[in-house]
Amino acid sequence: MARREATTCRVQVYVSDPKVLAGLNREARTGRMPLSQAAGRAIARGLQKSPQADPEDRLLNLERSLRDHMKSTARDMQIVQELLIEVARAFFLRLPDAVVDQDPTVQAAVDRRIERLLDATAARIVAGRTDSRGAVSPEDRSFGQAN
Repeated sequence: MARREATTCRVQVYVSDPKVLAGLNREARTGRMPLSQAAGRAIARGLQKSPQADPEDRLLNLERSLRDHMKSTARDMQIVQELLIEVARAFFLRLPDAVVDQDPTVQAAVDRRIERLLDATAARIVAGRTDSRGAVSPEDRSFGQAN
């Protein structure tokens, strides 16, 4: 069987979309080829039934991964911020120290309030509330008062 030689055909294409032109230029640079060859490859991929994966898909996947990471980091920072604000509030409400602070009953009450603080912080985070003093619950109002 004789081999058919690849024939070349000259086609002139006018591109008016700057995004398409930028994509062709990017493909020509990454493939280290002339712009006309990059355009020919892009047309060939478009005519294929199952085109190869676009190199920008990798960039899109990285962008999605970064967005997910940023969301989880923001959530973690919100948790830390809520806890820090509540601990600082409890600390400043209890200043100055008194002799009664050494009492085991007072220590148990403080431990109970800290547990309530952690529960309230977790509930605010789960509810999606970002402000630390939005709706003040009755237990939050009594936080600084002796139990």
